[in-house]
Amino acid sequence: MTAHRAAACVNSVPTRAKASSVILLITALVATSPLHTPLAAQRAPADSARAAADSLAARLRRAEAAIALLQQQLGEQASAAVSARSRMQLELTGQVLVHSFRNDRRVNNVDNPQFVRPDSVTALPAAALGLAIRQTTLGLVVTSPDVLGGRFVGDLDVDFYGGQQPSSGGRTFPLLRLRTARGTVKWANGELLIGQESPLIAGLNPVSPAAIGTPGFVTAGNLWLWLPQVRAGLETGGPLNFGVQAAVLASTTGDAVGLFETDADAAERSGRPATEARVRVRWGEDDAVSEVGCGGHLAWIAVPGALARTDALACDARVVLGPVELRGEGYTGRGLRGLGGGGIGQNLSRTGLPLEDSGGWGQVNVKASSLLRIGAGCGADEPHGSDVIAGGRLRNQACAAYTIVRPAGPLVIGAEYRRIETRYASGSVANNHLNLSFGFEF
Repeated sequence: MTAHRAAACVNSVPTRAKASSVILLITALVATSPLHTPLAAQRAPADSARAAADSLAARLRRAEAAIALLQQQLGEQASAAVSARSRMQLELTGQVLVHSFRNDRRVNNVDNPQFVRPDSVTALPAAALGLAIRQTTLGLVVTSPDVLGGRFVGDLDVDFYGGQQPSSGGRTFPLLRLRTARGTVKWANGELLIGQESPLIAGLNPVSPAAIGTPGFVTAGNLWLWLPQVRAGLETGGPLNFGVQAAVLASTTGDAVGLFETDADAAERSGRPATEARVRVRWGEDDAVSEVGCGGHLAWIAVPGALARTDALACDARVVLGPVELRGEGYTGRGLRGLGGGGIGQNLSRTGLPLEDSGGWGQVNVKASSLLRIGAGCGADEPHGSDVIAGGRLRNQACAAYTIVRPAGPLVIGAEYRRIETRYASGSVANNHLNLSFGFEF
């Protein structure tokens, strides 16, 4: 059974079973009720003894047939259902996408670029055109209505954006990658999360049909990196919902690691976890929920002979005004590559201490109809220029406009134009990225 069919079975079995039960039960009751007695029998009771017996037998046969049909359908649906071993409700999700892309300069990732590389001497053209499918995602969700007195939701999300083994296949042989994995218990006024998730102070990402493996505006104002953590929060409830949250996260510098074996990085050698806290206010319901929040991040990196502090202050907002949505975030801090691209992917300054940095992004999204969504936005990241290492990136800016169309059923079509400009000591270089995506969701 395909994942799509499995998900459909999971979602539809209880509903179908209940609907079938109700319909067939009504049929059986009607078939055996006195109201179903022929009108002639009601008008002439004296002549109906034999007819009543025949009618009752016929009604019983119809009821038996209806019950047999119900049992058969329930058996077929039970055999086709997908369930967790723990008997919790299980849902399969996913998005299969083929991306076609074009760039006119050298970039760090051709199918989803974040910054532009400096020019190099080569006889080959700089522009490139290609196809990729590695931003396909798969997920599962389990739910239970009563765990520790609250509602439990556990989910796992993976994609194929983990790079590729050296081979002639290249991006057509992608590696599976864990994105998020969360176990959350929610109470009326509290929440506990354990797993891997975006930083507490940077949980918001732009909408994009082309930036899925790595979110939009990364290295251009968006902190995002999924990190192991323990998070707790309290809230007031009500139409205007105030909340406070705190988290302990894995320390990381974002340094590249070996193919199979890893070693402790400078953040882990500090012997201290990262900590974060955030306050927020939320209002609205369902798809029209708005939220504004601010928070802080504190961690350390081991440097020769000492520990250096890394920190950040960040604010984010998502405001829904009818069909229009405004979203964005801004931050300032130092040593933030470990949160996902801060400092344009550069962690330390010329002196070997955490690099000071500030950035942010904003986006406007419009839900034109149930089938069409459009949007546009920009982001920028600018480290403290005099502290950037020789040959490093001094500023990175990205602007993007997109459209997403869902023409029918699970089908989804997306298009995005993105312009990225990266500044070096030798000057600025820019890339125009065009991305078209086709696929389906389940």
